[in-house]
Amino acid sequence: MKIAVWQALSTPCNVEENYQRLATAAKQAVEQGAELLITPEMFITGYNIGDSAQSLARQSPLEQARSIAREYHIGLVVGGPEWCEPKTGSAHCFNAAHLIDDNGHLLARYHKTHLFGALDREMFTAGDTLSPVVAYKGVKIAMMICYDVEFPENVRAAALAGAQLICVPTAQMQPFSHVNSLLIPTRAWENQIYIAYANQQGRDGELEYVGKSVVATPSSSVSAMAPEKGEALIFAEIDADTVQAAQDQNPYLSDLRQSLFRTG
Repeated sequence: MKIAVWQALSTPCNVEENYQRLATAAKQAVEQGAELLITPEMFITGYNIGDSAQSLARQSPLEQARSIAREYHIGLVVGGPEWCEPKTGSAHCFNAAHLIDDNGHLLARYHKTHLFGALDREMFTAGDTLSPVVAYKGVKIAMMICYDVEFPENVRAAALAGAQLICVPTAQMQPFSHVNSLLIPTRAWENQIYIAYANQQGRDGELEYVGKSVVATPSSSVSAMAPEKGEALIFAEIDADTVQAAQDQNPYLSDLRQSLFRTG
């Protein structure tokens, strides 16, 4: 499966404009043969939007992405705020990512489980469920959001659940560019999987995003990386057989003595 990773800066709180730009990126990705387009963290609304996150979440902004997936016949991983009102208890605003297939069907949703600093915690409730692993175009896919992938336990859990590709919408900022260039390839190597990391870029209020969106392979090599500055669409091939071969050659997952780490 050929994927596209889109590096772009959202227009804060302007859902309509962000969707117009997403449609353009989807069209360009399809023209280059991509079957899945991965977008940055909270792209649909912008990330650094403070109290607007809750009001925008109530408008279900992620639902509109299905029509773009259907129109351009491409799978999407899109991010934005999601409002959930349970039958009992209080409502919550989550930092969410949706995986949508090329017919516009929602395959999976994920809520960011590890919130980063006051900025995240003031806008969102942490999710309490790991990403599902779902098959799309012959590849088993899980999702994480930004800070989530920096915890090795998260990535290991997804790999043990069968994930071959982890899609990570992110809003990685200064001074953490080493995450893009060093940690993402390391996470891929530790588990012999692909990781696609789609970042915002440029300045967003007091934040300066580091760009450098990246796709890392099961061997830890970087198959594509965007520049630090500027919008970019990068591409990579994802091969399930390569994952299996890498895991056979470097059997961390099967050799891991999980019983040593169980408590209680």
